[in-house]
Amino acid sequence: MAGKIGLNITQICLPRECTEDEIIEEVLKLNEDPRVHGVYLHLPPASLTSRVLNTLRPEKDVDGVSDLNVGRLVRGDMSQGFTPPLANAVMELLARHDTPMEGRTVLVVGGEGPLGVALQCLMQRGGMVVLNSRRSSEGLQKQVCPHRCMRTHTHIHLHKVHLQNVNSVWNCFNLIIELEMSGVGPLTAALRMRNVVQSSSRWAQGQQYRPWTLRSLKLQPLSPVPSDIEISRAQTPKPVDQLAQEIGLLQEETEAYGRTKAKVRLSLLDRLREQPDGKYVLVAGITPTPLGEGKSTVVIGLVQALSAHLKLNSFACLRQPSQGPTFGVKGGAAGGGYAQVIPMEEFNLHLTGDIHAITAANNLVAAAIDARMLHEATQTDKALYSRLVPSVNGVRRFSPIQIARLCRLGISEIDPRALTPQEVSSFVRLDLDPAKVTWQRVVDTNDRFLRKITVGQASTEKGHVRETQFDIAVASEIMAILALADGLGDMKTRLGRMVVGSSRSGQPITAEDLGVSGALAVLMKDAIKPTLMQTLEGSPVFVHAGPFANIAHGNSSVLADKLALKLVGEDGFVVTEAGFGADIGMEKFFNIKCRASGLRPNVVVLVATVRALKMHGGGPNVSAGSPLPREYIDENLSLVTKGCSSNLRKQIQIAHLFGVPVVVALNVFKTDTQAEIDLVCQMAKESGAADAVPCHHWARGGRGSVDLAQAVKQASSQPSHFQFLYSQETPIVEKIRMIAQKVYGADDIELSPEAQAKIDYYNQQGYGKLPICMAKTHLSLSHLPEKKGTPTGFTLPIRDIRASIGAGFIYPLVGTMSTMPGLPTRPCFYDIDLDPVTEEITGLF
Repeated sequence: MAGKIGLNITQICLPRECTEDEIIEEVLKLNEDPRVHGVYLHLPPASLTSRVLNTLRPEKDVDGVSDLNVGRLVRGDMSQGFTPPLANAVMELLARHDTPMEGRTVLVVGGEGPLGVALQCLMQRGGMVVLNSRRSSEGLQKQVCPHRCMRTHTHIHLHKVHLQNVNSVWNCFNLIIELEMSGVGPLTAALRMRNVVQSSSRWAQGQQYRPWTLRSLKLQPLSPVPSDIEISRAQTPKPVDQLAQEIGLLQEETEAYGRTKAKVRLSLLDRLREQPDGKYVLVAGITPTPLGEGKSTVVIGLVQALSAHLKLNSFACLRQPSQGPTFGVKGGAAGGGYAQVIPMEEFNLHLTGDIHAITAANNLVAAAIDARMLHEATQTDKALYSRLVPSVNGVRRFSPIQIARLCRLGISEIDPRALTPQEVSSFVRLDLDPAKVTWQRVVDTNDRFLRKITVGQASTEKGHVRETQFDIAVASEIMAILALADGLGDMKTRLGRMVVGSSRSGQPITAEDLGVSGALAVLMKDAIKPTLMQTLEGSPVFVHAGPFANIAHGNSSVLADKLALKLVGEDGFVVTEAGFGADIGMEKFFNIKCRASGLRPNVVVLVATVRALKMHGGGPNVSAGSPLPREYIDENLSLVTKGCSSNLRKQIQIAHLFGVPVVVALNVFKTDTQAEIDLVCQMAKESGAADAVPCHHWARGGRGSVDLAQAVKQASSQPSHFQFLYSQETPIVEKIRMIAQKVYGADDIELSPEAQAKIDYYNQQGYGKLPICMAKTHLSLSHLPEKKGTPTGFTLPIRDIRASIGAGFIYPLVGTMSTMPGLPTRPCFYDIDLDPVTEEITGLF
């Protein structure tokens, strides 16, 4: 019967003596199998315990016997539940009889358990009076005696459902039903299959895009504004599974990490592949002070305004903060005031362990490099070959990664015994040049004393000593790969492509040559899933990847953006952030991230502050940990005017190079005067911004950014004429020159001999079409941090050029950039503490 209607039926036979736990184990497997749409537990009554029945997912309980499905039936809500097939079969047979059943008195014999409850509910709904009895004649007699005076019966015989005359009791009832399966098996089976079809249909419907049912969290802003951590703790976040349900995620698409955060599986992209994307908004900024100008708070405030106040689906996509700045100078990166991601402690610390996974993967490569150089230096070809391709049970086989290396070497033979001595030597020897190893170890801490180290000093390393260094973890190429990959397969390929150094003959050596690419993918398999969190007002946030913008491309992940764009729907908004100023993070967002993702932004929100504009207008230096000079506290329209006409105007022009509308968001501080605010908005519009609005989200939450949300909505309706700054075919030198001249305002570039030699090498290796990722200070448009405003008349020095082949870009080093920050005299961790009784963290911001 099942085959005729297109159902695939699998029968699972359990041993007669199987335990309750063994049954539950099988049920749990079926729960998690997406190919199974219905489960029928054809077990002895003693095995159908409450624990077994309620282990089965209600949406797969096609017999309708779980507590939730029975409850739905009693309540009359069958939109998600199932009616038990046997109960339905009885009702169908009754419905076919000529005599109306409404008003009749029915005695149900043997109607215990979920089935009896379901049948009683259905009969009562059909207007019948229902009584229940056990099967014993004594029980029947007791049940019947009070009803001697009932009206005359009508004899109804329905097939082999036992509607029968039971001697002395028949005259007291219109109908007696003895519940047994005999005689109604085929009808019951057919109705069970109908439930399976209905379950499958519901599943298919559930795979479609789900409209949001987002419940915003109420804010009650206080004045003066409390500390960030006080505000965070005063709000109770929604359980993450509830948030996931509100934004249309399926239960199987999330992996909870505690109560308030969850990983989201990439299968979502397959499910919603036909769903149109929402609007794509990038938040960038003017050249910042060392204190930062609040791009993250603008992102969060804007998303809160769009979702909680304009009732538009919106998603924030943010980078995961490194523990280097968190414990160093800047502190946390969860936003601030009433525009935060919560809980801020979880956001700012380990989150879901992605950076730790990157650290482990990166350092595994470093360990493999030094170990391989040692083994090659101390063993013969034969000994290396025996260890690399060992005999297991008398059989030698190449692993898949080794076969891939043979192919790259042009060796077609895959029988280890058949390789020639020359082929064996080529296979076992990478011949890495210690002086040309470019891969560094990493740690997620600002530790300046690791900028230059010596390894291999133990006697066991037999004199193989070399100088190397540590970078901060977020500077690892693996972090850049995580941010740019569009899936697990793409990430694995990119990891294998990473160049870790050169051989003595000048050939690039990759992670795949080391045989480590598969292990790296295993270490990173969970990190590739974005983490779902929420804002203070309950708006959804994806936190994923965290490359720095001055030494990497400075944007959150492509995958987080793609998932969010599908979830918000065609009329929704995804707001993401690019690190530092528009000349740094935004330029890389367009030329690197958009090139990799294929996504095109609709609007750029350019964040400015009166404080930063005064600095660019000639104000005194600003430094972290020092009091602000009076010029930044008192009204000074002259400094504001000069800052707007220089840096703000230039950053708007940079955005226009890419053909995207610009909205300026003035992040208002309490020291700003109304005259300064009005002046900035006026000059921004005169400089080409589509709109410019003051934002008060820090003090008011989403309500303080409603004007910005309206401006972004309006600008997103305008046509975007997006274009890249350069084509892939443009030579490396010209790409660098175009960025230096058109973006930074340099007269020209100056290549060191080392940089020129690297360019020649990369062209020879076929890397010339890769985009450029400039490693430059974020504190100036030039290479000199002290040059504010819009510097002119300078030549940009390129001291070296390196390549991240796995990530897919070439990065010139401008000036004296360090990939390992140091701690200041008074780091942030001086203020951080833990109460051992309450486990409450203090001082984290």
